[in-house]
Amino acid sequence: MTAQHKNKVWIWIGSILGILILILLFGAMFLSARWKPLLTEKIKEGVYNGSHHLYNIDFKSINLNVITGSLALRDVTLKPNPLVFDSLKVAKLAPAHTFELKLKKLQISRVGILTAYFKKQVAVSEIILQQPSINMIYNKVPKKTDTVKSEKTLYDQVSKIFKSIHVKAIRIVDADFDYINKTGSQKVKNSIKHLDITVNDFLLDSLSGDDTTRFYYTKDVSFQLAGYKSITKDKMYSMKVDTISGSAKSKRITVKGFTLLPLYPELTFARKYKVQKDRYDLAFDQIEFNGVDFVGLNTDQTLHAQSLKIGPANVEVFMSRESPPPPGFDKGQNYPHMALKRLNLPTLIDTVKLNKVDVKYSEYNPASKKTGAVTFKDLTGTILNVTNDSARLKQRYHALANLNSRLMGLGKLNVKIDFNLTDPNGAFSYSGSLDNFDLKNLNPLSKALGLIEIESGDVQHIDFKADGNLRSAKGSMNMLYSNLKIKLLSDNIDGEGTKEKGFLSFLANTILVKNENPQKGEAARKATMTNNRINSASFFNLMWKTVFVGIKDIVGVSVVPEKNPVKQQKVIAKKIREQKRADRKAARKAKRENN
Repeated sequence: MTAQHKNKVWIWIGSILGILILILLFGAMFLSARWKPLLTEKIKEGVYNGSHHLYNIDFKSINLNVITGSLALRDVTLKPNPLVFDSLKVAKLAPAHTFELKLKKLQISRVGILTAYFKKQVAVSEIILQQPSINMIYNKVPKKTDTVKSEKTLYDQVSKIFKSIHVKAIRIVDADFDYINKTGSQKVKNSIKHLDITVNDFLLDSLSGDDTTRFYYTKDVSFQLAGYKSITKDKMYSMKVDTISGSAKSKRITVKGFTLLPLYPELTFARKYKVQKDRYDLAFDQIEFNGVDFVGLNTDQTLHAQSLKIGPANVEVFMSRESPPPPGFDKGQNYPHMALKRLNLPTLIDTVKLNKVDVKYSEYNPASKKTGAVTFKDLTGTILNVTNDSARLKQRYHALANLNSRLMGLGKLNVKIDFNLTDPNGAFSYSGSLDNFDLKNLNPLSKALGLIEIESGDVQHIDFKADGNLRSAKGSMNMLYSNLKIKLLSDNIDGEGTKEKGFLSFLANTILVKNENPQKGEAARKATMTNNRINSASFFNLMWKTVFVGIKDIVGVSVVPEKNPVKQQKVIAKKIREQKRADRKAARKAKRENN
């Protein structure tokens, strides 16, 4: 064949291919034009019928490419019909959550259009919702009783139109999400920006509704929120979260890099208020819920998780005594188990696990013009049965905490707390132990708040136990120690700093303070602890002050310190005089017996 003939053949083949391509293009254009109204009708009909007539979808335009199997809807809105919702609510068929959706573009890729049309089977590779605005509204709706006939499944509702719907992935990208709770007297709105949601392998057919490996017809629904920042409504804190992620398949919710940072230094923050106000400085590397019941969270707004892991983390709380307590406010309301009762969300967490949580409580004393602090390093342990769920409380109404930490970063401290979750008076009990501790490590606390400086003191062992409630705590203590010596400090009334009460310190160490326990030839002393809580004192304040009462009783300074320095000095002087008279009386008696 000559070169001229070969060229004619290729020209002929090329012409045929070109004509075929033109036919396909014009055919695709024709089908697209013909199917646009049909698809528009089917989409609106499918949403309307598939939702018990609850939802209506609307869009400005629809673009269809038959060749690539792509479909795009523009200016999409999805809204529930309130009248239909009310009727479904009466019939006990209404969902707990309804949705409102707005977005510029909804992109559907690789749709099997011919299969959908002729075989009534929808197969989609991916659906993408770019930067949508989503409102999720929660309503408390009545549930159907077991005697009522089961409602139609979602498949039953769409089976007249399609035999199956299969979507490999649905992605919601960079959404503005508002969660609106309408159950109370006033609706509560929480907003989230930049939320990503991914739905994997959605399948709706005659069998998928009974597939226990699927969550609402999907293999998994996951979400992620990245880079969340905000300023609190009172303009006192900045809040930041690196990421919040969750997955229905793994039953896990993970929060990473959560911080709550005060916008002002400690005393500046406190002086912004006319009354005492706790200042929080929080940093949590990770918070993780495991074994989450997402179905119950969605339908009933109940949080049930097998475990909650917290840490590593750093928690600092500061409070100034400069200002008066809030009038009429009782911090007893904030006991952990009393606050749990007030939580609007029914909650059951089988086990809370703490891992390397550093806790610091500091307090400013206007008398000494100093801040005292107590720290608990590497707090680890578990809290069992954290719940306010009424059904669970009928079975188990105690939460049990078993915690270990290093007091002031050094002494190994173990504390166990038993919370009575149903007692109206906030009943609880606690016990603890501490071994091998240098009491000088308590000076950052005792000097500023107790006006006592510990010069020396070695603890071999402390153990204590007490029962408490909203008003008081009482119990007992054992404390073995040696080589105790203290200084008594005066209040900083003149602004020149705390000063040592030299003579009184000498008398206290020689007469009042017992420098060891047990003393030679004597049995070990034990203490009975009793402490009443004032309204401005917290749960942990009651705990440690009750223990402090026992310590002071054992070492012999149960009268120290008083808040009024003049009264404190008079009380100590009186105690010293009483002790001197008792010593002289004992000496005279011994002399008479010897004679």
